[in-house]
Amino acid sequence: MTEPTAAPAFASSTLSVNAGVQPLVQRLVAEADALRVAVSRDASGVTIVDAGIGVAGSLEAGRLIGEICMGGLGRVELAAQGAPDSTAGWPTWLEVRSSQPVLACLASQYAGWSLSATKEEAGGKKFFSLGSGPARALAQKEDLYKELGYRDPVAAAQRSGTLVLEVDRVPPQVVIDKVLRDCGLAPQQLTLILTPTRSLAGTTQVVARVLEVALHKAHELHFPLAAIVDGVASAPLPAPGADGLDAMGRTNDAILYGGRVHLSVDADDAAARTLAQQLPSLNSRDYGRGFADIFKAAEYDFYKIDGALFAPAEVWVSSLQSGRTWHGGKLNLELLRGQWLGEA
Repeated sequence: MTEPTAAPAFASSTLSVNAGVQPLVQRLVAEADALRVAVSRDASGVTIVDAGIGVAGSLEAGRLIGEICMGGLGRVELAAQGAPDSTAGWPTWLEVRSSQPVLACLASQYAGWSLSATKEEAGGKKFFSLGSGPARALAQKEDLYKELGYRDPVAAAQRSGTLVLEVDRVPPQVVIDKVLRDCGLAPQQLTLILTPTRSLAGTTQVVARVLEVALHKAHELHFPLAAIVDGVASAPLPAPGADGLDAMGRTNDAILYGGRVHLSVDADDAAARTLAQQLPSLNSRDYGRGFADIFKAAEYDFYKIDGALFAPAEVWVSSLQSGRTWHGGKLNLELLRGQWLGEA
């Protein structure tokens, strides 16, 4: 594999993912009624945006939250008829793109910050969530940041933080206090966005991670992240599931069987070809069943599922050194339609 010739200098990046999302967060708050979200402040002054717990939420709210998760360095759009054959496709798709895919997807969007509270701390019911979004880059609690060499350069006087949690209840105070402490924020500087998967916004913002899933898989394959220069992706957007497990299964299936990713890389043909061959989900021994069924068979233990499964269905990798493009994987819309479509 040829090392990149012009690697992005993440350690010296002047891009602030927290500052970059402020216009998006302000829009989410200002248009709360139109977007069917609810905005409140807790007793300490933290802003809490409910995007699907006590309110309906919306696809547009989910699309906007997807962009917030990407630190303002990516775009998420809704598109109709994303598949060329509408009779075998799906009517609504998400399209995602970023010219800073590593920072947008891994330094911001990736759900990598583990936040938990005991039953006693949480008032009778244990709490757990994986935090995603730009506030992760302030807390620096994941080893990934050492590898990227990225720290949000936002000045202390201008500091603000936004964290997205895929939960169905407001986090207990002990978790909110931890986020404030680890991020070095005053309560008035923190915004928490809550998106249960079984909601319109929650389903949308999870499927909007189709490009991030590809970046994470490339990282797992030890492909040099600095060589990934640009990324475009799409995935079908299902209706929210009937319950939490169904919703989780649908959003995962959308990416595993319907996700399509095109990466532009500063690498030679051998590296681009290998990435295109190794990245797609069909390389997994668990490929071919709905994710909810796979999760049940694994006794609800993510670590028992083959890690190769967590990848988009179809991958195109273009070498910027040669101009050639390599292809791997395939869409499996038949599986998705079988799971999602109620025929008359």
